Amino acid sequence: MNVILPDKSARQIADGATCKDLAAAISPRLAREALAASVNGKPVDLATPLHENDAVQIVTFDSAEGKSVFWHSSSHIMAQAVQSLYPTAKIAIGPAIDNGFYYDFDTDKPITPDDLPAIEAKCMEIIRAKIPFVRAEVLKQEAEAYFTEKSEPYKIELLGDIEGQPSMYLQGPWRDLCRGPHVPDTGYIKAIKLTSIAGAYWRGNEKNKMLTRLYGISFPKQSQLDEYIKMLEEAAKRDHRKLGRELDLFSFHAEGAGFPFWHGRGTTLYNAIMDYSRAKHVAAGYQEVKTPMILNEELWHRSGHWDKYRENMYFTTIDEVTHAVKPMNCPGGLLIYKNSAHSYREFPIKYCEFGLVHRHEKAGVLHGLFRVRQFTQDDAHIFCLPEQIEPQIMEVIDFIISMYRTFGFPDFAMELSTRPDKFMGAPELWDKAETALKHVLDTKKLAYKINPGDGAFYGPKIDFHVKDCLNRSWQCGTVQLDFQMPERFELEYADADGSKKRPVMIHRALFGSMERFIGIMLEHYAGALPVWLSPVQAKVIPISDKSMVYAQQVLAACVAAGIRAELDDRAEKMGYKIRDAEMKKIPFMAIVGEKEAEAKTVSMRRHTEGDLGSRSLESFVADVAAEAKKPS
Repeated sequence: MNVILPDKSARQIADGATCKDLAAAISPRLAREALAASVNGKPVDLATPLHENDAVQIVTFDSAEGKSVFWHSSSHIMAQAVQSLYPTAKIAIGPAIDNGFYYDFDTDKPITPDDLPAIEAKCMEIIRAKIPFVRAEVLKQEAEAYFTEKSEPYKIELLGDIEGQPSMYLQGPWRDLCRGPHVPDTGYIKAIKLTSIAGAYWRGNEKNKMLTRLYGISFPKQSQLDEYIKMLEEAAKRDHRKLGRELDLFSFHAEGAGFPFWHGRGTTLYNAIMDYSRAKHVAAGYQEVKTPMILNEELWHRSGHWDKYRENMYFTTIDEVTHAVKPMNCPGGLLIYKNSAHSYREFPIKYCEFGLVHRHEKAGVLHGLFRVRQFTQDDAHIFCLPEQIEPQIMEVIDFIISMYRTFGFPDFAMELSTRPDKFMGAPELWDKAETALKHVLDTKKLAYKINPGDGAFYGPKIDFHVKDCLNRSWQCGTVQLDFQMPERFELEYADADGSKKRPVMIHRALFGSMERFIGIMLEHYAGALPVWLSPVQAKVIPISDKSMVYAQQVLAACVAAGIRAELDDRAEKMGYKIRDAEMKKIPFMAIVGEKEAEAKTVSMRRHTEGDLGSRSLESFVADVAAEAKKPS
């Protein structure tokens, strides 16, 4: 029989052959690396038999799909290990995530970090046993009887959500409710590490019981795990929360969980990014707007956000009417557009807004600047004619890429997210929007992957994932094409023939969240930001009180040249002041004593480079000012 490979070529294999047989027929290497397969778009085990004209793709660890299968299988190994050591533990869910896997447990005895080595050792026992993952299609009644006998209430609850016939996976005597697929046996997982413990409410509901969540990571080779651990150690050094404290940028307080407090230096950094972005937007023809933070309930019903985001919104009552603190800026931009009559000659109309928004995140997921309850979105809303859609999206993509490169992120990946299950508007409009976005990406020859069903509820989108120096991926920018909001808000413009038409709306965020982007940058640069972004660009350090007058003159010369400079006039030894400036990652230091005062020079130091020798004051100021200059 013939099967169809990803390149559309046909491959002849024996009748009754499995996906594993196909991998072996293609190449010995693929046979070794194969983990699972996709048959006619459906993920399946390697043991799955193939049929005439099946479209087949073999899945390896090099792909996102392969990692997901590998890590999901690893979560089952960890769950089996936990129940071997804690026989009364109840299992909940254990999915693969972006970097590894987790499993949630309900245990009588708390699991602590000290217990992780023993659980890891048990995982390795299971791995060395090479226990097959065996899929079993069962009746609901059979599964329910099994989990009732095993006193597994969470599995029984999950079973009630399954439509049709469920499946289970057996690992020797241990089994789990699961749709799969999995690797052929536990021996495929060569290296495993349990990384952390956290609390998690069952099904994410704060009213439910708090479970113990164990996180882990695994790889096909020990060397890959060793490399990953080194990356984690480096990431810990770069943790933006740690850097925020050390560099005196921001803090968090119990009086406002999830609400960052920006200190003086942090605010300087924040404004440096925003000022640069604002200037770039003005040059690109955007009008900066500012919309209210609190708007009445009716608006959010009209926009559709009430049904989609109500649980994550904050509310207040004004004049006996419910108002919401905005979770996003879009409706305000729509009202500004609607405030005036528009002609086709005006388009495109481009609004940008650095809008403060609030979203209620659960306490358990708050994480420094990466997950907060208050943040600034660098939004833009572009209203255009239908024939302007593709040129405007191309322009936006170029703008985003240019900005990422300026901030030190030349590497990024793109995803096209299509219509979700719950969407607003007519399917044909969605098809039109998706086709337009795809055509732009193809025309610009940009690599991207399709992310089915992950579009916004009002339109498909292109998401940008920037890569940092540790090769971690961060979702930042987004471009969303929207035919629905103009319809809901009855937006109009006068066409050339005088008829009323609907404009098309493009939503665009570049950084996504100012807070999150700053956190990403701090970790990317390990706190040693480019000079033009450094909150303090130069530190003037007098050797003694005798050189204090000259030190103040050096400070004044720096400030006059537009350099963000500070004078360290503390009664501390010079060595201490230099070490402190290094710890604060200040790019330049000007050390001045009586000799320098007499010669009108400074002893110049550069962060991580040390002493650069004597320079005239004018030369020092010119050098620092040149590096501190904003990019063009």
